Amino acid sequence: MNWIYLFLAGMCEIGWPIGLKLAGTHSRLWGIFAILAIVLSGILLFLAQKSIPMGTAYAIWTGIGAVGAFIVGVIWFKDPLSVARIISVTFIIVGIVGLKLAAP
Repeated sequence: MNWIYLFLAGMCEIGWPIGLKLAGTHSRLWGIFAILAIVLSGILLFLAQKSIPMGTAYAIWTGIGAVGAFIVGVIWFKDPLSVARIISVTFIIVGIVGLKLAAP
């Protein structure tokens, strides 16, 4: 169950940069969404760390958030995409998978 908490925490981690981005150009309600995403993400990370080592949980949590924000940025916000950026985000994904496989 703790790995599910960690995955959900990572998904919420994607929500707050989206909320901050949209709060600057759209309704300020997106700012509230960002705050709620941060809080929920933190709570879920707290629950996940009950059995997952802190360093592993934190690295996976931020990795999911970084990769997710990258993908959302490219798809929704037309962020630039290059071979170097794809290779770099692939390294993050490999690191996330490696940490999961090496976890006790």
